[in-house]
Amino acid sequence: MRKVIKIVALALVGLTWTAANADEDAIRQALTKSMPSVKIDSIKPSVIKGLYEAAVGTNIFYVSEDGKYLLQGRLVDVAARKDLTEEKLSATRKLAIEKIGQENMIVFKSKIPKYTVTIFTDIDCGYCRKLHSELDQYLAQGITIQYLFYPRAGKDSDSYKKAVSVWCAADRNAALTAAKKDQKIPEKTCDNPVDEHMKLADEFDVKGTPMIVTEQGNILPGYLPAKQLVEALESEKNK
Repeated sequence: MRKVIKIVALALVGLTWTAANADEDAIRQALTKSMPSVKIDSIKPSVIKGLYEAAVGTNIFYVSEDGKYLLQGRLVDVAARKDLTEEKLSATRKLAIEKIGQENMIVFKSKIPKYTVTIFTDIDCGYCRKLHSELDQYLAQGITIQYLFYPRAGKDSDSYKKAVSVWCAADRNAALTAAKKDQKIPEKTCDNPVDEHMKLADEFDVKGTPMIVTEQGNILPGYLPAKQLVEALESEKNK
């Protein structure tokens, strides 16, 4: 009898898996037909029956099981007081930053590394300059800083050209520090990741700089002094 129950249970699991995948395929086809230019990375069932989660780059959307309706917004577990969408977004941000890789960032490493943050920065942004002027305080707290460029004035602006020149300098770290002090640096061009940084900033919906992204993919908007940043990172670590 137990053997029969086990076989039936396995069969039901198989049917559930097949049905779920059939729904996901149908949703993908419906979305691709109505939005052919959108690349859908994954479609998974959400915690709400009949509602699916569609990942597009670093964004999360919710789709009805027939693919007719698409929702953009936050899914919140009211009882647990938990933003379920933010949890998913944090994971996608983390993967996106890992995909860019440290070799395509300007990194200031702490000698006592405890934390790593990725910061979208604009060379001409006042608070970005303030943060960088206190770099030694962050490094002393064990915070390694990875910079990504986000010249807010857009491509071909003076800020954009400075970012490219910094990347193309023989010593990128020194050139970035000089540029943030408003010192003149030689204008240069070369293969660079600035456009890739800006594309990622758009996907992350960066509204201003500096924007700090933690190792877990959480966002801390704006300037934070070193001690406050450590407190935020410790709080994240202990959750």
